[in-house]
Amino acid sequence: MSFHSVPRPQPAATQNLPTYDADILTQDGDQAHIVLRDQVYTLRITRAGKLILTK
Repeated sequence: MSFHSVPRPQPAATQNLPTYDADILTQDGDQAHIVLRDQVYTLRITRAGKLILTK
């Protein structure tokens, strides 16, 4: 899956936020685990191209 789009100008407050490519996080699959402190979350790309983050 590839979800490339034309970058849009962002408001000044969000320009310094880290940006991650979901395809890289999922290694071109549709799921990845994200760890926050001692909790593991699952990031999933749906068939419709949406992201879902669950605990």
